[in-house]
Parts: sequence; structure tokens; C-alpha cells
Amino acid sequence: MDVDLQFSLQLVSSLPGHEERAWQVAWNPVKPLLASCSADKTVRLYSYQRSAEDQEKLPSFSHINTISTAHTKTVRSIAWAPSGKTLATGSFDSNVGIYEKKQELDDENDPNESEEWECAAMLEGHETECKSVAYSATGTLLASCSRDKTVWIWEVQPDADFDCMGVLMEHSQDVKCVAWHPTEEILASASYDDTIKLYVDDPSEDWYCMSTLTGHESTVWSLAWSPDGNYLASASDDLSIRIWKRLDQYKWQSIHQIKGHERSIYSISWIVGKGTSSKSMGWLASTGGDGKINVWEISQPPDQSTKEILYSKLIASVSSAHDVSDVNSVQWCPRPGFEDLLATAGDDGSVKVWRVMPTSSS
Repeated sequence: MDVDLQFSLQLVSSLPGHEERAWQVAWNPVKPLLASCSADKTVRLYSYQRSAEDQEKLPSFSHINTISTAHTKTVRSIAWAPSGKTLATGSFDSNVGIYEKKQELDDENDPNESEEWECAAMLEGHETECKSVAYSATGTLLASCSRDKTVWIWEVQPDADFDCMGVLMEHSQDVKCVAWHPTEEILASASYDDTIKLYVDDPSEDWYCMSTLTGHESTVWSLAWSPDGNYLASASDDLSIRIWKRLDQYKWQSIHQIKGHERSIYSISWIVGKGTSSKSMGWLASTGGDGKINVWEISQPPDQSTKEILYSKLIASVSSAHDVSDVNSVQWCPRPGFEDLLATAGDDGSVKVWRVMPTSSS
């Protein structure tokens, strides 16, 4: 692919340690913590820091804790609550774990998170493998999905108590991913049945599917909302990323397609990024079975004379990110000052952190 790349992906840190494949990474939204989960049934925590005097200096990462979870099988998914104090895990044992520290520090930015974490709750209900967990933007709702074709929505109560608000059985096959809208209580799910479902809460009818998005020709693996919430990106086994635009409350339309991977696209993540133009809508990172990480800048057309609704430009790419292994997860860091960092997890059992750097002009 002949592309004039404007940035490069610089390896910041390589963090081995999982004894089996690493499935997912998740950045704590308020603390300098990165979490990863694995087929070895553990969650590993890493702290990071960068000198306040030198923001251009690469941050340093170090492993500080390993949570030996109560799960009996692979930990497939992890998600931080918006408060940063609670971590949810989804496992192939069909359960969702809720983990909290036994003693919470007063200083939320203290990188020393070596205190013991405990399983505060174990949510049962799925009949088979739980594939994904996600907290809503307010932290009042938790969603989970499973190979049993269902999506569960849980209401978060004090003292690690959870009430099931709905069991949604709209998909005809394995549900791979759930993702909440960044500001509204809209939940998206992606499935082996090649579709995406969008759900909302009706006070008189509980949660229901308000829209089904079709267009992918194979399994939809991953979902990512745009930072403004007006678009939804989906990644598929058909080697494409689709971007859907919200036309009104219930209607969404596929308006753009991106191709740049040779094998299944397992994970995508969207962040505001450091746009190169006023029309920029952020950076979309993608990765998958070909071991490649791509970073795309998504933007609106420069003027109204074009028929194109969106543009996507490949601005950075790296091949063999985890040597010969598949890359299962990519996530941007959401914390201010660190938005140029992304983390990946691979079949090699390692977690890697990358920084998007402008290329030097000759």
C-alpha cells in the first residue's frame, strides 16, 4: 500500500508476563493504570508515569500487580468503571467478575497500586462463554454478551450489588462485543450473525432493540463510537471497517468503508487525537489477525462540492506488532496528556504500548 504516512508508531514499552494469550487491554480513565486479561485467568496491572517537566519524554511502564481472578476459565474481556475504582471481567466460565481494591488510596494519582484486589461480586446468568463487558458513561449500567446469543444489561447498585435490567435475545448467533454510546444510554452489540444491534430503554417496555445495522459480510468483531457520538465504527471478518452515521434517533446509515488489513480485524478504538485539520473527527486505530496496527484519521470533506461524506486517511502503520502473533486488542489512552498512546494485547501473551509520533520531514 503506497501511502504518505504522516506519523509513525513508536514502541514505548513491551510488557510480557501472561502465561497464555493476552485477550484485551483497558486503560483506567482517571488513574495512571493499564490492565490486561488473559487465557491464564489473570488480570495484570501496569502503572505509568511521565515527568511533568518534560511532556515529550516517553512515559515509563512497570508491572505492579497481578490479580488471580476467581474465574475458572479464560478471562476474555475487561472494562473499567468511569470512576476508575472498579474493574469488570468477562470469562469463558460464563460469569462476570467485579473487582475492587480492599483499601482505596486517598491519592487517586498514586501509581503504587500494589494493594490487594478482591472479587466483590460474581454475576451469573449467561449460559456459556462471556465475550465482552462494558460500563456506560455514567457508570450506572454494565453490559455483557455471550456465546449464548444474549446481551445482558445490569444496573449498578451500591456495595457491588447488580440488578439485571434486561436479557436481550436479538442476535441469532454468538455475540462478540458490546459498546456504550459516549454520552447517551444507547448500547451497541456485534455478532457472529454479521449484524450490529442498537438498544435503548423504554420506561414502559424496558430495554429493546431500536435498530439493526446490516452490511458486513461476515462476523462483526469490534465496535467503537466516535468521540462526538454521531458515528459508530464496526470491524469485521470481511476485512473491512464500516462507519455508520446517525441520521435520527432510530436510523443509522453505512456511509464509509475502510480496507487495509489482510486478515480479520479483531479490534478498533476511536479517540479525538491530534487532528491535522479543522475537519478532523479523530483517530481510529485497528488491528487483527495480520499482526498489523493501522491508525486512520477520519475527517469530514473540506467542502460541500464532493459526494463523499467522510474521508479516511492512513496516517501511521506498523507490521508484525507482536512478531508472528495475532493482535487481539487495541485501545487508546483516554487520559489528558496521554492521548497519543495506544496499547495492544497479543497471542504471544504480551502487552505493548505505542506512541503516535510525527514523522520528521527531510
